[in-house]
Amino acid sequence: MYGLKVLLPVALLVTLLAASGTEASRILGILPSVGRSHYIIGAGLMKALLDAGHEVTIVSPYPMKGAPPDRHRDILLPELSEAHGVSGPDLFEYKNAPNLVVLYLVYNEFGPMSSESVLQHPNMVELMRSGEKFDAVIVESFASEVLYGLAEHFGGQLIVFSPFGASMWTNELVGTPYPYSYIPHTFLSYTNEMSFWQRFSNALVAHVDKFYYRNVFLPKQEQLYRRYFPEAKLTFQETLESVRLAFVNQHFTLSYPHPYAPNHIEIGGIQIQPPKELPEDLRKYIDSSPHGVIYFSMGSMLKGRNFPEEKRTAFVNVFRGLKENVIWKYENETLPNRPKNVLIRSWMPQSDILAHPKVKLFITHGGLLGTTEGLYNGVPMVGIPIYGDQELNLARAEKAGYGVKLDYETLSEETIAAAIGRVLSDPSYTKNAQTISGRYRDQPLGPAKTAVYWVEYVIRHGGAPQLQSPSVKLSFIEYNLLDVYAVMALIALSALIGSFALVKVTLRRLGLVKGAKSAAGRGVGAQERKKTK
Repeated sequence: MYGLKVLLPVALLVTLLAASGTEASRILGILPSVGRSHYIIGAGLMKALLDAGHEVTIVSPYPMKGAPPDRHRDILLPELSEAHGVSGPDLFEYKNAPNLVVLYLVYNEFGPMSSESVLQHPNMVELMRSGEKFDAVIVESFASEVLYGLAEHFGGQLIVFSPFGASMWTNELVGTPYPYSYIPHTFLSYTNEMSFWQRFSNALVAHVDKFYYRNVFLPKQEQLYRRYFPEAKLTFQETLESVRLAFVNQHFTLSYPHPYAPNHIEIGGIQIQPPKELPEDLRKYIDSSPHGVIYFSMGSMLKGRNFPEEKRTAFVNVFRGLKENVIWKYENETLPNRPKNVLIRSWMPQSDILAHPKVKLFITHGGLLGTTEGLYNGVPMVGIPIYGDQELNLARAEKAGYGVKLDYETLSEETIAAAIGRVLSDPSYTKNAQTISGRYRDQPLGPAKTAVYWVEYVIRHGGAPQLQSPSVKLSFIEYNLLDVYAVMALIALSALIGSFALVKVTLRRLGLVKGAKSAAGRGVGAQERKKTK
């Protein structure tokens, strides 16, 4: 009994010390994108840090719901989201534009405009003038390099996150290699097994992109950096080199293995939470579907209501002939000629719907957020890529056997019905999706705890310089060893020339070269004497 009395206080003290081992940090999150899918990834990261007990301030067009008010603050930029509202642009128009044109628009319009809108907004200006300091500043990496200057301004460690997978934008920051032989460019529809001409195209596009990024885009970002951070002690290049962590919305079980630098961390699916109870009407609708349910959503940026009439009518006619019920994220209150087996809503709890066991198929645009949620729940897909990385994501789906890709230009009743029938009638699609789901779920910590660990690690170790790859400070010539290879070539050429010279000298000393010349001379002389006679 005496021993127990002694052990109880000791155990309590150990527990208290363990609980206070990591002090709460002040973290600033910069989530500038108006795209809901981008925001959801950043919000998932911020929520993980809140759940870990940290104090989080979020600069974003959207408020975070359900966050503890004592440790959470929103710096709202509502004007930024107006273009994403009901009167927003019809992004289906980008289907006719090559992906590289979309990439050009990201570099020259979407990224810079979003960054400047943040830095010019009165609420952000007020925060920058407040004199507040943060332990870490986490910024979305989406053609937004000028915003990295906020880390020095607020005195925090610079951390970035990518709303899609590993790309040049994050690789360049932390020194992750990007072998073009088996890792496709984000805006191409290749897989990790490419033909010669695909590897040729992949390398060409990647090098052109890198050249444009370094020589055109970054100089423009540097001009903005000097304008908005005139008192910065770090140069723009030093700011880029000061990135401590780069999170990517990716996981190797959902894509391909990548050769990451130590501070390049996969957190794919960080937005996924344990499924919540569905709203009553949705729950009853799904539960009462004897043949199961098909869920249809084109994401947050694309609007189902913006489908051209002939394509929308094709979907309606196909759905009318199905025995399954359909839940369609459709942004208008009414759908012309809506079949009885189709339920429409302008907003859907997507992940919770996909978690329901009666959902048999996910019709999607192929965004990374949606495809990750679909795979997490083991739901096969029919995909209609429009722009960006959607082609790449759906190329993976076809290669791995959990989805079928449809071409937007050739959408018709026939092609839609054939794709849906193919996936529903072939159990291998569901089996493959469930196999990948099992692999993805088999993680030691999961994306949220992984992200929290590394943020706290960087803060604990003063930026964790031990994680930094020295390659970020190397020039293109140094990194690719072009100077070394040039010297090697010069040495080899010198050795070759020297060897020839040595052989020639040796032959002369042995009399072989001279004898050959004398013999040749005697032969010529004999011929001349014969001519004289």
